[in-house]
Amino acid sequence: MADDAPNNATLETAKKLVDELYGYRDHYVERFGVEKVSQKVDDLDGKMRETLVKLDEMKDSITNKAEYFLLRGRTLNVVGKFSNEALEALSKAVKLDPKSVEAWNNLGECYWKKGDIAGAKNCFTGALGHEKNKVSLRSLSMVMRQLGGSPEECQQLVKDSVERAKEAVQLDITDGSSWLILGNAYLSLFFSGGQDPRVLKQCMSAYSQAERDAVARSNPDLHYNRAMSYKYQEEYQKALEEFDLAAQLDPSWSDPGMEEKALLTYLDSVVTLTQKQGKLKPKQLQSYLNSLSEKDLGPYGMGSYTSPTGKTIELSHISTSDMAPEVNANKVICGKVVCSVESNSTVPFTFCLCDKKSCIPVTVYNMVQGGGVKIGDSVAIPEPYGQVVKIKHKDKTFDFLSVRVDSPLVMVVNGSKVKANKLSSCVLSVRTVPE
Repeated sequence: MADDAPNNATLETAKKLVDELYGYRDHYVERFGVEKVSQKVDDLDGKMRETLVKLDEMKDSITNKAEYFLLRGRTLNVVGKFSNEALEALSKAVKLDPKSVEAWNNLGECYWKKGDIAGAKNCFTGALGHEKNKVSLRSLSMVMRQLGGSPEECQQLVKDSVERAKEAVQLDITDGSSWLILGNAYLSLFFSGGQDPRVLKQCMSAYSQAERDAVARSNPDLHYNRAMSYKYQEEYQKALEEFDLAAQLDPSWSDPGMEEKALLTYLDSVVTLTQKQGKLKPKQLQSYLNSLSEKDLGPYGMGSYTSPTGKTIELSHISTSDMAPEVNANKVICGKVVCSVESNSTVPFTFCLCDKKSCIPVTVYNMVQGGGVKIGDSVAIPEPYGQVVKIKHKDKTFDFLSVRVDSPLVMVVNGSKVKANKLSSCVLSVRTVPE
C-alpha cells in the first residue's frame, strides 16, 4: 500500500491538471469576457501543450497506463479539431480498460470529430452498456440525428434522440449542456414531426434551462439554434440578437454572422418591396388591381366557409389596410401578388399582396419548394393573422405589419383552393457538433 501512495498521488495530480484544462476551456468567457474570445483557440492550444508537457513528465510515475492514456487522450481532445494522437491514446485506454466509461465517451467524441459517426455511436452505446451516464446519453442523442436513412427512419431517430436527451437531463437536472442538447433534439423533432407548437414550446423551455448554466450560456450553438427558432417564429429582434451573440462567442464560425446579415437584407427587401408595391410599373399594377373581383375569393366569396373541424365560419371581405395586428376572425383579405421576396432560406415563402387600398407582405410556411404563387396571381386568405414587426438592431430599424400563413392550404389562388401537393414540412438547420 505504501509503495502505491506516490503513484496514486501523481495520478490524482495528473487528473486535476486535465480537469483544470477543461475548466479553462469551458469557463473561458466567464473568466476573460466576450471581447477576448477571438484569442480562445490560441490560448487553449497553448494551455493544452503546457498540460501535455507536465503530463508526459509524470508518465513513468503513473503505473496505471489505462488512466495515463485516457488523460493524454482527453488533453489532446480538448480542442475542437480531430487529433490522430488523441485517437491513438484513447484507443489504447479502452484496450487496457474496456470498462472505462470515460475512455469510451472520449473515444466516441474523437471518432465524431473525425467524421466517423457510426464509430462514435458504437462508442457511446458501448459506454452505456457499462454504466448509464449523462455524457453517453446526450452524445448518443446528437449522433442519432446525424444518421441517415429513409424519411421514416430519420424521424424515428429524432424521436429516439429526444428520449436519450431526456434521460441525460433526468440524471442531472443542473447540467446546462444536457438541457441544450435536449432543446436541439426538440427543435429537430418540431421540424420533422409536423410543427407541433407544444414541441417548440418544450424546445424553448429547454434552452431557457440551459442558459442558467454558465458553460451552456457560453456555447454559441445555444444562441445560434435559438436564433433559428426565433426566426421561424418571426421574432426577428430576438433572432438578430442571438445570431450576433453566437458570432461573438465564436468569431471563427461564419454562419451566425451570415445569417444575421441575410436576415437584415431580407427585412430590408420586405420593407422596400412593400412600400414600392413590388416595383411594378404603375400601368401594370393598375391593370392587376382593376381585374380584382369577387370571383377571386373563390369559396370564401359565399360569405362563409367550413373549417377543417367542420365548423361554419362567417366571413366578410376587408382591405389589408383594415387589418388588425391579431387573428382577424371572420374576415378575409384578397389581392394581387406583385412580387416575391428573395431570401437565403426557402422558409418562409414571402410575397407582397396588394389590393386597391394598400400593400402588405405575406409569409407562407410549409409550402413545397417551387410551389409558390407568381406575380399577377390573385390570393385570398381567410382569418388572416396580422402581426407588427418592430426591430431596432445596430444601425437598422424596421416597423411594418405583415400576414403570417402557417399552411398554404387555407389560401385561395386565382379563385381555387390550394391543393394538398403544395404542402411540405419546412426544414431548419440545427447545428450539432461534439462538445
